[in-house]
Order: sequence, then C-alpha cells, then structure tokens
Amino acid sequence: MHPQPCLETLCVRHRQLQNLSAHNDRLNRTRHALWHRADALRLDEVVRLPDWLRSEQVYKCRVTYGPDVQLVEFEEYSPRRVQSLRLVDADGLDYAYKYADRRALNALFAQRGSADDVLLVRDGLLTDTSYANVALYDGIRWLTPARPLLAGTMRARLLAEGVLHPAEIRPADIPHFKGLKLLNAMLDWDQTPMLDIGQILSTGH
Repeated sequence: MHPQPCLETLCVRHRQLQNLSAHNDRLNRTRHALWHRADALRLDEVVRLPDWLRSEQVYKCRVTYGPDVQLVEFEEYSPRRVQSLRLVDADGLDYAYKYADRRALNALFAQRGSADDVLLVRDGLLTDTSYANVALYDGIRWLTPARPLLAGTMRARLLAEGVLHPAEIRPADIPHFKGLKLLNAMLDWDQTPMLDIGQILSTGH
C-alpha cells in the first residue's frame, strides 16, 4: 500500500517564499521516510511564482507531493480569527507527517463546540490545534509542547533561534500560564496576538 500524498504549505510574502530551509528539510525527510527517496528536492527550484501574485498581498502556496511534486497551488491568505480553544482528546491520532488527507483532524475540529478551534491532548500531553503548533507563556519564557502531532516549520525555526523552549505540558498546567500563541508557516510570530489563557475551555463546557 502506497503512502498517501503529503503537503508543504509555504507563506509567500513580498513575492518571496518564506522559511525555505525548514520546508526543504521537512519535505526531504518525509520523502526519505515514506518513499525511500535519497535525492533532495529544492522547493525554490520546483515552485514558480505566477505573475499575478501581488507584492503587497500574502499568499498561501500549497505543494502536494509524493516521491515527487504533484501539484502547486496559490491562494490569497488572511489569518483565521481564533479567540478560544477547546481541549479535545486525540489519543491514537498519528499525524507525524503532513498528510494531504485531513479527515481525522477535521473530525476532531468538529468537536470544538462554541470554541473557535480545538487544542488536542494525546497521551495526557498538550500537542497542537487543528492547524497550528502552540506556545504558552509562563511570564518569562515561551514553552512549546515537546511532542507535537506535527513538528511545524515555524516551530523548528523558533526553537533553533531560542525563542521557544520544548516542554511536556499537561492540561492541569494550563492555569499556571499567562497566555498562548498559535504558530504555523502562515502566521507571523511577532504579529500574532496572544490568546488569554482563560479562553482554553475544558471538554464538555
């Protein structure tokens, strides 16, 4: 049985692909792990920016791939407004690779109730929302779950820069933090608002 296709989602800002080294690294690690491909692809050589992209607009570039790149798509991007999260159990979910098939994640997202998104808990530890890694602020440092569902490219960059620090965080630890930020390839860390910790809702409330 062949592995299902995977995705890389890149931010295009000022007509330039952002954080390319982290995306290239994850794409090639995934190709090696799932399809045993030892050759390295470079997204800056594969992705051609269309003429219609405007320099003042942020775009999402979605690259679908298997052993090789299958499809490259562009769309205008505006960030989702997320002001509340609901804790949802995700035990048994495997999303170590950024699969194109998001049905399992979408089913968990459907459990958000009155909240804007879900904050997934696996094996008793916080992981991710349905579409972003998270970081929690303790008043001194930004901590990010050490075992996310998916190790994102922005998370990798901020860890390498020393902005984030990995930690095992349990739901019971949440009240000790002051706030939470979402992070993914499309979100500018400095521009992303901090979510009030009181807006993380328990299951069933």
